[in-house]
Amino acid sequence: MGTFIGHVCPGLFLFLYGLYQGIVVSRAVIFNESLLYPLWPSKKKGRWARLWKISCEGLLKIVAGSLLVIYEISCTHGELTLMNRELPPRFMYPKEWQHLTMFTLLIINGFVDVTSNNVLPQRCVALEKGALVLSSYELLLLLVSHVKESSGIELQVHSLLISVVFLLLLVLTAELWTPEMVHLWMMETFLFVIMGSWLMQAGFILYRPVSGYPWEDDDMSDLMFVTTFFCWHVMFDALCLLAIYGFSYFWHRCYLPSLKMTESKEAPYHESSPEPLYRLLQEVEQPEKEDQAPLLAKNSP
Repeated sequence: MGTFIGHVCPGLFLFLYGLYQGIVVSRAVIFNESLLYPLWPSKKKGRWARLWKISCEGLLKIVAGSLLVIYEISCTHGELTLMNRELPPRFMYPKEWQHLTMFTLLIINGFVDVTSNNVLPQRCVALEKGALVLSSYELLLLLVSHVKESSGIELQVHSLLISVVFLLLLVLTAELWTPEMVHLWMMETFLFVIMGSWLMQAGFILYRPVSGYPWEDDDMSDLMFVTTFFCWHVMFDALCLLAIYGFSYFWHRCYLPSLKMTESKEAPYHESSPEPLYRLLQEVEQPEKEDQAPLLAKNSP
């Protein structure tokens, strides 16, 4: 049960995170906005405006990683110790400690996002991208080590996941030098969605088969269908991102013009406000009044 949830919950988080990032990328492409500084409309004022500006992605990473760490510890049989007390000592629970390391990387990445967006005086995109690349690199190393004792269906499932993480690492590394390139953001989003959906599928393949019968490691047809299911996931995820882009495009074409019309009716003089010119005239007149004050003082009896 614990291993099943350990695959499905992280997969669901990565899948939803990828879909959210797909919305951000499609909006940036349609509206020709910056990918690093998207202009989300906010009508909140006062104290709630500060809460609105908090990095939602960072908070979600922290909360999700913390819940997964708590669940992993609670599902461990016995006390989660690093080494036993026998001679010679041996390391205990290697896969559980690798899971905890992966979830801890997610928490650290969330803290970096929150620090960059809300603590530092200016957002540091290089810090965020660097932390994400470092987390992906360590995740790849952990996954490669994770499948050392695997074979058959489990090895095939994790090998396909490792290939996705490797491609994601290449894309994230390229973003360190070109963080505003749209093509890299699209590939990053696509790989996040694939990784999330395949992690969920891996939980069902390895621990909760839909047929009710376990997959056979010695059956070549089962091994071939693992790769076939992965290809179906790639096509399904591509259709999901295409649907997000299409919905955003039609929302922009159909709904946005009427929204602009209502805003222009409510505030017709908002764009041509004379306030900056009035302030400029005040600043010009103020020194003239200060120069005239001594002259009036001298002429007064």
